[in-house]
Amino acid sequence: MRLAFPRKLWLVGLLALPLVAQAKPPAEQWFTVVLDGRKIGSFESTREVRGAQVVTTQTLDMVLDRAGSHVALSNAETSTETIDGKPLAFRSVSQLSGSDTIIEGRLDDRTIAITTHSVGATQHRRMPWPHGAVLPEGLRLVGIRAGLKPGTRYQALSFQPSSLDAAEVSNVVRPQENVDLPAGGMRLNPIEQTIAFPGAPMRSRAWVDAEQTIYKLAMPLMGVDLVLLACDRACATAPNQGSDIFQRTLMPSPRPLTTSELAGTMRYTLGPRANGAPLALPETDEQHVERNGDERIVTVQRLATTHVEAKPVADDYLPNDWLQSTAPDVVQLAKRAIGDEQQPRERMQRIETFVRGFIRKKNLDVGYASALEVARKPEGDCTEHAVLVAALGRALGIATRVVDGLAYTPGFAGEDQVFVPHAWAQVFVDGRWQSFDAALLGFDAGHIALAIGDGDPWRFYSGLDMLGRIELRKVEPVAAPAQ
Repeated sequence: MRLAFPRKLWLVGLLALPLVAQAKPPAEQWFTVVLDGRKIGSFESTREVRGAQVVTTQTLDMVLDRAGSHVALSNAETSTETIDGKPLAFRSVSQLSGSDTIIEGRLDDRTIAITTHSVGATQHRRMPWPHGAVLPEGLRLVGIRAGLKPGTRYQALSFQPSSLDAAEVSNVVRPQENVDLPAGGMRLNPIEQTIAFPGAPMRSRAWVDAEQTIYKLAMPLMGVDLVLLACDRACATAPNQGSDIFQRTLMPSPRPLTTSELAGTMRYTLGPRANGAPLALPETDEQHVERNGDERIVTVQRLATTHVEAKPVADDYLPNDWLQSTAPDVVQLAKRAIGDEQQPRERMQRIETFVRGFIRKKNLDVGYASALEVARKPEGDCTEHAVLVAALGRALGIATRVVDGLAYTPGFAGEDQVFVPHAWAQVFVDGRWQSFDAALLGFDAGHIALAIGDGDPWRFYSGLDMLGRIELRKVEPVAAPAQ
């Protein structure tokens, strides 16, 4: 069984690096990227004034080890703004699966003209610009106006080109403290930042000098710290040490779960590790969540019998950059998968079975492939199965979404009786949202949903943030009601 490891969840926070103002920002800065004390990559930030415009480029390169597999991830974002911080254009280049996904945007009054290039296909569309949202230079100016007096609080709406959405960022300035850096110690001001991602706010801390230049950025990740430390280029680009934190994403089960239990309804008691932040879990047609202090009592049904989720919206039927449901290759696969079946539920069952066999090479080597990439090169882990199932459903006019969560397995990566990071598709059929899992042998009560999205890896953060900081305290089957 091959399951997904969280891939791109850090990048949104890293690319928010200029949230802290820099009164006299350097033209170029390099950072070494360290996870759990081991170097895994580099980060470069440049700022160039071109006449009346400011161009900021931020590039992240890192390598993750996942149970013996090495996955290289890279992302580069370039933002163009006026001297006074008005957004003009942006460009994002991400490489997650061996090919580039390029997103370009140009602001025209209150809308953005967006062009996306991926897997040899180009898409054009428009979307409204979030009112008040700014890019790096605008964020820098917000910080300058706020200053560095301890106790100062200020907010900004940060637009993220790679995810094409904006998040509210709250900042609090703290008193100076001593900070160790590769080049020696410095006396710096910490600035606490909270990025308001839905369901799971991300907290980070940036350390700046009197001129408000960043020298360190840190954020918690699965029980350890992901840290950026300012240094010279040679230090930042030195060989990586490797850090396999896959084990931290596994959640041990208090006891083995039987096949008959998983075929019915299970109740799980989840809690945060070491007085962590409160858990925020989604309520679905298959998953009911109750609060009990800092714990969450999660009841999961293999077969949904109620309807509590909102009905599909238009976007649940439409193609996007990761679910290219109108691409000829995807449409052809959808028709091939269903044969002559006409009923939506039976169509999805056929798609689930088809995708399970179609993705012949099941491995952890793919960073994150879109549905079109999988259609052309059928390999990967659970996320590749999930996006392809979702795209094939949409190609047939069926509303679909992608779920990120945990799934039970008797054994994985040398560990027994664990819940592992996983992804599957959610489909609206028979008047309710129901799950289909092509990476495993279908959906069962051993699945715990952490977040629901549209297949875009950036949107996985709200659920993946909980990996490594939650624990399963109790499991129990729920008896079927008497007939």
